[in-house]
Amino acid sequence: VQLQAFGGGLVQAGGSLRLSCAASGRTFGSYAMGWFRQAPGKEREYVAAITYSGGSTSYADSVKGRFTISRDNTKNTGYLQMNTLKPEDTAVYFCAARTMWISSRSSEYSYWGQGTLVTVSS
Repeated sequence: VQLQAFGGGLVQAGGSLRLSCAASGRTFGSYAMGWFRQAPGKEREYVAAITYSGGSTSYADSVKGRFTISRDNTKNTGYLQMNTLKPEDTAVYFCAARTMWISSRSSEYSYWGQGTLVTVSS
């Protein structure tokens, strides 16, 4: 499956953005999907994940209550709605896919999209 993330941009603190992850190739609905991010000079970190059906989700503590992951398998697209953004949310955001259950470990994802930059100004 090929993934493409988009929707990043510059936003003020407290604002919102919605990232999208468009999938092509194999059936997107067969894969769990995750979002990760990498800030300058830092390691890639887990943000959120959703099961293939969308029935179960998981979030990093740092974004819980502010971010919402979702998917529309009829459109082969996943989403990350980000609200109440903070400067520390500034990073390149990546979407990823894997078979089987969701995971917070980036090493367990086989498919990755290119990143999309989110910059939150204070």
